[in-house]
Amino acid sequence: MTEVLPQILALNARWRSGDAALVTDEGALDWAAFDVRTTRVANGLLAAGCGRGERVGLVMDNTAAMVEVLFGALRAGAAVAPLNTSVTDEALDAMLSDAGVRSVFAGAKHVPRLSARGLASVRLRVAEGATSSVWTDYTTWRDGQPSEPPQVTIGADDLCNIIYSSGTTGRPKGIAHTHGARLAWTHDLAHALRYHSQARTLVATGLYSNITWAGMLPTLMLGGTLVIRPAFTAADVLATIVRERITHMSLVPVQYQRLLDDPGFDRSDRSSMQAMMCCGAPLPVAAKQRLFDTFSCGVIELYGSTEGIITTLAPEAARGRMTSVGRPLPGEDLAILDEGDRPLPRGEAGEVVALSRFAMQGYWKNPEATAEAFWTDGQGRRWLRSGDIGRLDAEGYLTITDRKKDMIISGGQNVYPADLEAVLMDHPAVADCAVFGIPSERWGETPLALVVLRRTEGASELELLDWANARLGRQQRLGAVEVRGSLPRNANGKLLKRELRAPYWTAPEET
Repeated sequence: MTEVLPQILALNARWRSGDAALVTDEGALDWAAFDVRTTRVANGLLAAGCGRGERVGLVMDNTAAMVEVLFGALRAGAAVAPLNTSVTDEALDAMLSDAGVRSVFAGAKHVPRLSARGLASVRLRVAEGATSSVWTDYTTWRDGQPSEPPQVTIGADDLCNIIYSSGTTGRPKGIAHTHGARLAWTHDLAHALRYHSQARTLVATGLYSNITWAGMLPTLMLGGTLVIRPAFTAADVLATIVRERITHMSLVPVQYQRLLDDPGFDRSDRSSMQAMMCCGAPLPVAAKQRLFDTFSCGVIELYGSTEGIITTLAPEAARGRMTSVGRPLPGEDLAILDEGDRPLPRGEAGEVVALSRFAMQGYWKNPEATAEAFWTDGQGRRWLRSGDIGRLDAEGYLTITDRKKDMIISGGQNVYPADLEAVLMDHPAVADCAVFGIPSERWGETPLALVVLRRTEGASELELLDWANARLGRQQRLGAVEVRGSLPRNANGKLLKRELRAPYWTAPEET
């Protein structure tokens, strides 16, 4: 029985050889050609001693070459560590060093960013368009490798990837998955996100991101087509949907908002869309409703973590539940824990934990963090902690109220910033906002709101403060409102609240 993705992709090349696997600005690559290229990558890695059990680092942008390296490395039995190129040079070095990579593949513009620290254990350095003697040109290297299928046995328990976290709650950690867990994840997502063999999936988020993998792996597993864009712009996404007859895509909330705000949105032809997913951060209700009004397929909101938690809200279930993130995937279980790690009944808020067959193996070389990431129940089962506060309704639909670490304790009362942010986002002048706790002599902590105003509307800080507090409970009221030009977000649209909080606290926060 086929057990791992590389074997499935090899079969796709056999039975779907002439169908398109990838479409980029360089042109289309059919399944037969994709298979040859990934085979050559695998053989090149094996010849360099970078096969089963070794780690391959990728510091690349959205290109066909990056997809070839990703799946070529997996075919060699190696584990991939695709890195977010938007982080600092120091962070790239730290992640490459942490992963202990034996080979690095880089885009030409990223080569100067890498130092001896990150490349200390590297045997093979390959870069797109390389011109130096230290780095080998990718195309030349790939095409110089044998095209015979490598004879590598890959087990379900073998390491598949190390995905580094976004770092919104501290130092990035390497999240390690086995091949078996990744295949289970891919099967379950393919069903929940409605992929099929004729899917034409738009990729406009970074290929390093687990958000992108949620669309990439199901599409390739089922023999569909990836349409890869170099970067996201609203105009390009709308044009690509029309030109390539896109059926599926996954974006983060800020990207959907930019689509909706684009001057050409109402004139664009979106009739080819069959399913689209939003994740990475909460999708504001107003934006979600407009997506339902303007896309016949609606939107599937996905909540989860790279570590291995997923819930989805199907379009058919969204009516009357616009603030919910849905129910767990089949075979996955959820529980809500109080502060003493005791299960709570439905309707009460606490930390969300999940039991799933696609949970991470652990944090790479970080047993302490791994132990903290799991809760063990009375039957000895390990549940993943989410770090999020949520509640389940009577039908099992989950609503997230906040990050556990973002919770404000004001006057001994728990205050959830997401509740306050939802009220502020109802004001017509507010385009974006963030609420967090700042020191208060009287209350210990008090909520502060930072808001970004829309260009066409305005309101003073005092007006916003009075407006919001008139709609909030007595224990929730804001201490102040400050207007900002923008709020920092990572590539997946998550607010970097740690950066926003830091100036207001005299001592550095623990991470």
